[in-house]
Amino acid sequence: MLTSTYVMKLLAVHPSCLMYSKIYLRLEPLGLELVASAARCAGHDVRLIDLQAETHKDYFRWIRSWSPDAVVFSCNYLANVPEIIDLATATRTLLPQALIMVGGHSASFTAAEILQHGKGSVDAVLKGEGEPVIVAALEAARQDRANLHRVPGVHTAAGEGPRPTFVQSLDTVLPARDLLRHRRKYFIGVLDPCASIEFSRGCPWDCVFCSAWTFYGRSYRTKSPECAVEELSRIKESGVFLLDDVAFIQAEHGMRIGEMIAKRGIKKKYYLETRGDVLLRNKEVFKFWRNIGLEYMFLGIEAIDEEGLKQFRKRVTLSQNFDALEFARSLGVTVAINLIADPSWDRDRFRVIREFCQEIPEIVNISINTPYPGTESWRTEARRITTRDYRLFDIQHAVLPTHLSLPEFYEELVETQRILSMKHLGFAALREAAGLAVGRLLRGQTNFVRMLWKFNSVYNPKLQIADHQQPVRYEISPPPAREERIARGALYVHAAGGRKGRHIDNATEAFVEATRMGAEQT
Repeated sequence: MLTSTYVMKLLAVHPSCLMYSKIYLRLEPLGLELVASAARCAGHDVRLIDLQAETHKDYFRWIRSWSPDAVVFSCNYLANVPEIIDLATATRTLLPQALIMVGGHSASFTAAEILQHGKGSVDAVLKGEGEPVIVAALEAARQDRANLHRVPGVHTAAGEGPRPTFVQSLDTVLPARDLLRHRRKYFIGVLDPCASIEFSRGCPWDCVFCSAWTFYGRSYRTKSPECAVEELSRIKESGVFLLDDVAFIQAEHGMRIGEMIAKRGIKKKYYLETRGDVLLRNKEVFKFWRNIGLEYMFLGIEAIDEEGLKQFRKRVTLSQNFDALEFARSLGVTVAINLIADPSWDRDRFRVIREFCQEIPEIVNISINTPYPGTESWRTEARRITTRDYRLFDIQHAVLPTHLSLPEFYEELVETQRILSMKHLGFAALREAAGLAVGRLLRGQTNFVRMLWKFNSVYNPKLQIADHQQPVRYEISPPPAREERIARGALYVHAAGGRKGRHIDNATEAFVEATRMGAEQT
């Protein structure tokens, strides 16, 4: 149903791959598909291009041939800011009258900087959840572009509107999957091809390195099992990545979805992310999901000692994490874990990490401790950052002072990553994966096979050092000085609703509160 008498042509754009996603995954741009769907439901003519799977030439071909009235860039990752600014600037030259906007997770925390970098090329930054703000922004622009800044969640050079609003119900949003032109390009590990879906939004925990809780105001909302399963039934891909920040916080919700999937006979292979304490608390849910297709599980362990867990405020004990790994192994799923490499690590620490990781069967990912806007660590650590180059904020480059020299740090990091990669992608592992690879090739799927040979061309200490030596065109603004910092609530994009905004059952609320209290006492 049309909400206006003027139909706008909107081009939604996802930027290119970052370093890690050049090898291990390329995820369907679900958030942008949801934004595109909301705009289309409001009566606008919408197209979508994903530069993970297409090129800048393809983008400019759309700009010249279709001449959209509006362009919106998705900026979920800080390292994509320079590419987005450059594309916006070039688009402004080609389409002087177009409404050019940037939205997404990272854009929500850096709106003022993006407008400044754009120098007039970016008309507005859309903060918070994209579905309500895109519709409101297009409608406001139709009436009077000068008043865009009065819309909730919209930030322009003229000012900033009220806090963004939430989607009223997750049941009302469906992605425009049909707009994606290269659906077979998306994969995560051996799930090739792979679609993405969400059953919930938000996270009630408050890890210092994460901005999920500050983005959503510590709210937690779920999609009804009926709507979740109906959406899942429409997905054609055999693999499905569950995009929730923490899967199955609510046991009853996760179990009900699983039971409905089984009843309808939906056959998929699933990859999800969760916490160790949630896994232990809701064992029966994960057992059930194993029976209906759960193949891969990602656990954010982050540290292998209590000191590291406290540093990151994980609110989980080391023994809980190890118990969770044992239980995950018992399920027979493939488990991947993440560890955060701190710039303070020396050679001995890297050696200990390598030895630990080689002793366990899990796939191990190593990321670098990086303070991001929107996280508490940005407020506490960012005064020490050694670079403000957006491109290096990708958790694969060091932006804080390193104990080792920077070349030595990268040598140790890449050697650790290489050993862990060979553990799962070496010749012995490849023999086991040969059947998977051949099967995918026979179906015309090459993403997984290509991944197997890319490590050395992407992970290279000399290339990472060279990235630091490139001219810096766009620099992120540092956080306010300590004496100028304001209340913790200023971290939030969406207003914090407290317990009433979390929409979780009493038992789960008690569990989350217990983890908080337990962590504070220890």
